[in-house]
Amino acid sequence: MRPTETLHAYGLRFHHLGLAVRDPTAALQFLTALGYTAAEAIEDPLQSVNLIMCRHAAMPDVEVVYSAEGSSPTDRFLKNQKDGLVYHMCYETDDLTATLAEFERRDDIRLICMSPPKPAVLFGGRNVSFYMVVGVGLIEVIDNGGT
Repeated sequence: MRPTETLHAYGLRFHHLGLAVRDPTAALQFLTALGYTAAEAIEDPLQSVNLIMCRHAAMPDVEVVYSAEGSSPTDRFLKNQKDGLVYHMCYETDDLTATLAEFERRDDIRLICMSPPKPAVLFGGRNVSFYMVVGVGLIEVIDNGGT
């Protein structure tokens, strides 16, 4: 954990926004015009997507996500969209088990697992999982303690 970062409710820290697109060209043109630096595209075969992490010194990171060969999880989000869509918020945790237990303990927020933890190429093999927060939307959780 970086010295200036603090843990928030559920032991989560904000990490990035996930932007689903059919083709990354326009998204990358827009983001680089805003001052973002785009990393090289990485294919994640376990997620069936290509990923480009875009970073900015003063704005939230944006992960540009588009289909690898065949179908991908982003296809359903883009089905009725002409253009891209911010479809998830990503958070980090140092202890996924404790984070999930805190969600279970509270009865005001309902969490549904959409994709169980699996290693992610973009995050150095750290496990990522996806959850639907009822009434909020999709979140991705990077487990810093699960590698």
